[in-house]
Amino acid sequence: MEQNPNRYTITAALPYTNGPVHIGHLAGVYVPADIYARYQRLQNKDVAFICGSDEHGVPITIKAKKEGITPQQVVDKYHGIIKKSFEEFGISFDNYSRTSAEIHHKTASDFFKKLYEDGKFTEEVTEQLYDEEANQFLADRYITGTCPKCGNEEAYGDQCEKCGSSLNATDLINPKSAISGNVPVLKETKHWFLPLNEYEDFLKQWILVDHKKDWKTNVYGQCKSWIDDGLRPRAVTRDLDWGIPVPVEGADGKVLYVWFDAPIGYISATKEWAARENKNWEDYWKDDKTKMLHFIGKDNIVFHCIIFPAMLKAEGSYILPENVPANEFLNLEGNKISTSKNWAVWLHEYLEDFPNQQDVLRYTLTANAPETKDNDFTWADFQTRNNSELVAIFGNFINRVVVLTDKYYGGIVPEPSTFSEIDEQTLNELKAYPAVIASSLERYRFREAQAEMMNLARLGNKYLADEEPWKTFKTDEDRTKTVMYVALQIASALAVLSEPFLPFTSDKLKNMLNVTLSAVEGSIKWNDVSTKSELIKPGHKINKAELLFSKIEDEQIQQQLDKLQASKKMNESTISEKDTEIKKVEPQKETIQFEDFMKLDMRVGTIIEAEKMPKADKLLVLKVDTGIDVRTIVSGIAQSFNAEEIIGKKVTVLVNLAPRKLRGVESQGMILMTEDADGKLVFMNPDTDGVENGATIN
Repeated sequence: MEQNPNRYTITAALPYTNGPVHIGHLAGVYVPADIYARYQRLQNKDVAFICGSDEHGVPITIKAKKEGITPQQVVDKYHGIIKKSFEEFGISFDNYSRTSAEIHHKTASDFFKKLYEDGKFTEEVTEQLYDEEANQFLADRYITGTCPKCGNEEAYGDQCEKCGSSLNATDLINPKSAISGNVPVLKETKHWFLPLNEYEDFLKQWILVDHKKDWKTNVYGQCKSWIDDGLRPRAVTRDLDWGIPVPVEGADGKVLYVWFDAPIGYISATKEWAARENKNWEDYWKDDKTKMLHFIGKDNIVFHCIIFPAMLKAEGSYILPENVPANEFLNLEGNKISTSKNWAVWLHEYLEDFPNQQDVLRYTLTANAPETKDNDFTWADFQTRNNSELVAIFGNFINRVVVLTDKYYGGIVPEPSTFSEIDEQTLNELKAYPAVIASSLERYRFREAQAEMMNLARLGNKYLADEEPWKTFKTDEDRTKTVMYVALQIASALAVLSEPFLPFTSDKLKNMLNVTLSAVEGSIKWNDVSTKSELIKPGHKINKAELLFSKIEDEQIQQQLDKLQASKKMNESTISEKDTEIKKVEPQKETIQFEDFMKLDMRVGTIIEAEKMPKADKLLVLKVDTGIDVRTIVSGIAQSFNAEEIIGKKVTVLVNLAPRKLRGVESQGMILMTEDADGKLVFMNPDTDGVENGATIN
């Protein structure tokens, strides 16, 4: 482990360009990565903070097909939205690139060719599912079927999202093509594989031994599970027309698998940045004195901890990541974030709804960061953290310091007199904060680090409240000057120590304190807080106060809750993106003869009584006037209807169904139902007035 690296290569997972970025992405990856990068820069470290849009793979082609546009148009649209959102939110990437860039295509092709020429791949002819009507091999996400492990009928060819199992498309029961709905056939095709099994010993040593003590338990545990289960060769190519063409002969119609080309995007984005900054990109990827870190969500652990390191090891000249501090998932208002159901807070919409309040969201997401387990974002918590912490503690302290300095001394930092014991103690506590916060950041405990930064604001608030300079101003001029001097030192420390967490607030505070650029012996650095005897000198002129934070009212929060509920309702009433990809109409049942149909006696009836079946959640006991009699029918509709609301309802009844006892009650028929788009039961009833009970349906 490199104790004092010359430089840092910090990567953040490439966001996938089939949609915008939401708060789950921010909390899981981009906010912690940005905090860490900003902190290292404040330490005067050489940092390359790298990211870019992931623009290849099947979901892009599905999105393009659905919207009737080209894959390039899809990625151009979302790359623009994502890049602009990151910039406005203050994510301080040194380079934000994209995998459709020419430099990436060349870098990924060259990487593949090097491994190919070194004999690191195996070639295999395998049978894969093929859609004869669409005339193409089916990528995993174009195949749906029944999961062999849990029975979910809407599993994908690579994963069951219900039970979380990784699958091969050929494992699915009753597979269907998501393009045509047809049953695919098996057809031979040749692909290149990375034999991960050959890297098992290396991965065991590197992860399970070398990083047993310094990797997060959730990351270590997932890696151990994969390795213990035994690694198998993994295809690095795909039959697809969207992506980076496989750069060898005999590979027409094949592209690099997106999981292979995407992590190489970190390398190509670093090359792009280094060329622009006149640096040597290899220093950041091939020098042992560089510390490399991958910030990702837990769904990317296997790619960044097992597959990408195996690729780098196979190539032979690259360093490996020092740590992969993956976070768990963030939920929203108690439910899993779902892009297909629009159950999300989108970054670009937040920036419109809460202008100039980027730091409030950054603060809340860090305070609730899902570092060791899934966590929940609520708008109520967002409001409380802003009003009760940022406004009432941090903002209140700074406002009092700056306003009083302006009121008492015309904005000039006063000369202190003798320090009391409480002054000395406060200044000593102040000097301890950089090391305490740094210790948490270096262990990737961002919630803890931010809480310590806020403790410094609490220290300042308490100091002012206890010393009451607004009272001593009239009775003890020297004491007041000393108190205000100490308070201004705390405010100056907050200006620098808050920057990783609250960069916009830090900029405002530096401007208020007039320490933005080269004022007073240059800008304040992180370590100055603990090493310098004073951060802001007597005689220095500060600027007027401005509010760092503003109160968030109940109406603003209600608007967000209403927006969420409206979006959810609207998306539930239409077929979601996921449904579009995988839901198919039930196939036709086997053919029957006309005589078979004529055996069914269906009549119009009216429900005249209804009550809940005791101790049965789903059953209602109905009395139905069928025109030929009044009969009892037990119907499993209690979860869709209340007994009271269906009395008087016209219904269609199958009257000649053999009676059947349900929970001791004989049911003499069946009421015809269907389901709406939400899965709610709907009566198949005659909608024309004047149709009498007993009328036959034929």
